Amino acid sequence: MNGPAILAIDVGRRFVGRWALRGIELTIPEGATVLLHGANGSGKTTLLRVLASALSATTGSVSIFGKPAIEARADVALLSHADGHYDELSGWDNLDLAVRLGSGKGDVDATLARVGLGNRGRDAVRGYSAGMRKRLAFARVLLKAPKVAMFDEPYAALDPAGHDFVDGLFAELKAAGSTVLVSTHQVARVAAFSDMAVRLHEGRVAAPEAVS
Repeated sequence: MNGPAILAIDVGRRFVGRWALRGIELTIPEGATVLLHGANGSGKTTLLRVLASALSATTGSVSIFGKPAIEARADVALLSHADGHYDELSGWDNLDLAVRLGSGKGDVDATLARVGLGNRGRDAVRGYSAGMRKRLAFARVLLKAPKVAMFDEPYAALDPAGHDFVDGLFAELKAAGSTVLVSTHQVARVAAFSDMAVRLHEGRVAAPEAVS
């Protein structure tokens, strides 16, 4: 691993009447897989959104490969609870649109097959199950081939076979050199292949540590 992929300095985020994050200090090496965990409401989703510049920090700064996070969006993919799919379009059209808008650069058909949607790619997304929608969201990440990939509860809505698929996707991203952040309650599962764990408690980093 080389220099830091992500550097967060004194990051805080305040919503009306409360601080969701305070004093976050993180140095995440390039190519690391990082487990982000903590109780509900500890700030995991907010932290991922701030790191991905989907949400601005109230205090402090975030840099991605030495650039302000807002300037590094092309290098970052965030899979969140809101999948951002266009329900009236097919899965194929959703991915093709991402490519044409500059948020992807791979082969749409091959990527649909990779996530198990090869035979449903031409169907409208409105007819997809929750698990299929999640797989389509993973396809968008794969198409982008990001330097940094962030995932918020990636195992949600997936069956056991889907869980294994997600594990394989993380291994694929790591092999490609991506830095991967995974926010999850499936701590033991993700810790098994993580290089580092970060636990949040009431909006603060409680334990950044190596995972043996």
